[in-house]
Amino acid sequence: MEEHLDILFRSVFIENMIFAYFLGMCSFLAISKNVKTALGLGITVAFVLLITLPISYLLENYVLKPGALRWIWSGFEEVNIYFLSFIIFIAIVASIVQLLEMFLEKYLPVLHHSLGIFLPLIAVNCAILGACLFMQQKDFPNVFVATTYGLGSGIGWLLAIVGMAAIREKLRYSDIPKPLKGLGITFIITALMGIGFMSFAGIKL
Repeated sequence: MEEHLDILFRSVFIENMIFAYFLGMCSFLAISKNVKTALGLGITVAFVLLITLPISYLLENYVLKPGALRWIWSGFEEVNIYFLSFIIFIAIVASIVQLLEMFLEKYLPVLHHSLGIFLPLIAVNCAILGACLFMQQKDFPNVFVATTYGLGSGIGWLLAIVGMAAIREKLRYSDIPKPLKGLGITFIITALMGIGFMSFAGIKL
């Protein structure tokens, strides 16, 4: 249990996909103008991460790694298709996003319309692919830990985009110098939020 809490806290605050690795910045900057839309995209990205990570973990350990196919037949012990992991991870993300897009279009058309082109672009969101590649590096002991990491990464991305959207909504009533309006002040706020999240790195878990 402690291991799960440690990974969850780290992936949300210390290793936040936006503020620690700057992954998923395109949709983060474009959609974070309205809290409602940002919340919808954040939940969508978190859901995709939660589903993608355990599937990717299982495929990596039971299909892709050297000797992973020996559970099918002992003659496959020397088979190594690890070089296909990058392509397979992208295919998994794209498939899940496509199913999610069909669901939103049918049952939540307003959210589907507000997300626009950025919904299908989740398939190439570098935060999701980055989480899959970080999962490979971290070599988690089981699928449940990988799922916790996916959940934490999704929550961290959700907090980042909703927090930014809330600030940008307030900025509409602020007296901002003309050269900084728009993306200028957004970049400055992103940097300040990143510094704020960096403070969590000093917590001893």
